Amino acid sequence: MEVMEPHKSKEKFRKRCLEQLKKAAQSRVYAKDRKVLAVLHQWIVERNARSIMLYLPLAMEVDLYPLIRVLRREGRTLYVPFMEGKSFRLVKYRYPLITKRFGIKEPKNSIQYRNKKIDIAIVPMVGVDLTHRRVGFGKGMYDRFFEKEMKNIGFTVFVARKLCFSSKIVTDSHDVKADRIIIP
Repeated sequence: MEVMEPHKSKEKFRKRCLEQLKKAAQSRVYAKDRKVLAVLHQWIVERNARSIMLYLPLAMEVDLYPLIRVLRREGRTLYVPFMEGKSFRLVKYRYPLITKRFGIKEPKNSIQYRNKKIDIAIVPMVGVDLTHRRVGFGKGMYDRFFEKEMKNIGFTVFVARKLCFSSKIVTDSHDVKADRIIIP
């Protein structure tokens, strides 16, 4: 039996999960996303969340744009990542959106949030292990951001179109941990 080093195990798990997400992005995407968005919106309303961190999706991620439109109409404050170096900072969601590195859309550089309370952070995931820690795309941006800002984030929700779960611990202690995971 081969004993794998933790980082090799994580890379192997990430690769398998990305393949599953790519397949999940090819069928019934609209229905899957609608289910996730309905639960997300319900959680936001129940918790009376006024300040929400979310992401601007890639093709294989849950499409949050319909939820963004609803939340803006409801007068909630939305923040999205603005990439800087190996991490990101949050900026208010506003138009126009510009496509940047990795195909990620961002608003133009604007006033960032400064140590304000984020009621709910919605984070895309590639996979998760039994500790409920996130496996992402491998860049570590969310991990670095949460390390600095965790004290300002009330509730963390991971979303994906398909659950890719490891019954073994493949994550590290610095990986972001979910309070809730929502899948279709």
